Formats: sequence, C-alpha cells, structure tokens
Amino acid sequence: MALLESDVPIREVVTTDPEKAKALENDVRAKILDMLADEEHTIEEIHEELWRRGEEKAETTVRHHVNVLKDAGMVEIARLEEAGGGTRKYYKSNTRVFSYDLPEDSEETLAGAQATATEELESLVEALYAEHGDEIEAVAREMKPCEYCETQHYEEFVLRELLNRALIDLGETGVLDGVFAESD
Repeated sequence: MALLESDVPIREVVTTDPEKAKALENDVRAKILDMLADEEHTIEEIHEELWRRGEEKAETTVRHHVNVLKDAGMVEIARLEEAGGGTRKYYKSNTRVFSYDLPEDSEETLAGAQATATEELESLVEALYAEHGDEIEAVAREMKPCEYCETQHYEEFVLRELLNRALIDLGETGVLDGVFAESD
C-alpha cells in the first residue's frame, strides 16, 4: 500500500542546449553573464567586479570561465582596442539568465494572468502550427536526441524556442520596456 500518491504536474520547463547547460554548471559563470548582459568588460574588469561581488578568483580562472561561456556561444567579443602593443578584448553576453524565485503567494495572485496567457497562447500556437507547421516539423526532424531524456519533445522545444525568441525580440526592441513603463 502506498503511503502517498499524488499527481505531480509539470510546473517548470528548462530549455537549453547541453553545451549551455554545462557552461552554467558553475555559479561564477552565471555572475559573469549577469555583468556582461548590460555592459561589455575586459577580463580585468570582470575580475575586479567578481572580486567586488565576493568571488576571489585568479585572473586566469576568470579567463577560463569567459572562454567556457564563449565556447558555449553565450559570450562574444564586442570590441577590440589597441593597448600598449597588444589588443584589449571587450566581452559582452548575448544571453540573459533569469534565476529568481517567485513569492509564495504568486500562483494565486497571477491566476487570472495565467488563464489569459494560456488562452492567448493556445490560439497563437494553433495559428503558428497552421501557418508554419511544416517548417517546425522539418526542424524537429533534424534535431538530435537530448542526452538526458528518454522521451523527446522536439516540436514542443521548437515552439518554446520560437516564443522565447519572440520575447527576446520584444525586449531588445524596447517593446517590453514600453509596456512596463505604461503600467507605472
């Protein structure tokens, strides 16, 4: 006889490629992404900022972390400058990491917004699939299996990526800032 039986629904989905997941295994790298999201920095500046944030890492270790993020495609060289016979590299993140916990009562507070979002997204997903289903399925067919997963959800992953990229576009073009400013 079972002591507890519960239907456990999916409450969160983390979508990233395995290379990015490995790059984020270290919390120092998440801090580096955070500082590079809004401003470009040199290795020396990253080292100083990490030190200020309580991370006492050698500059060579900081360089290693930046290289791991760069190899994972999460950081790019934003600018090169001549400096004393050499070249100074400025790095910038092309990836934003949100790592928050919602307040305990947020599910109840946001229930109406969740219902609206679900209803609107259902219509959007149906429209996307009706208009672009062949392209979504073509991309899904080319995907490689997730190294962690037995069950594959390729089409769902592609849809989540499309929605995520659309939110990124709205953020980068200032649309989200405009919406948030209007509500203030």
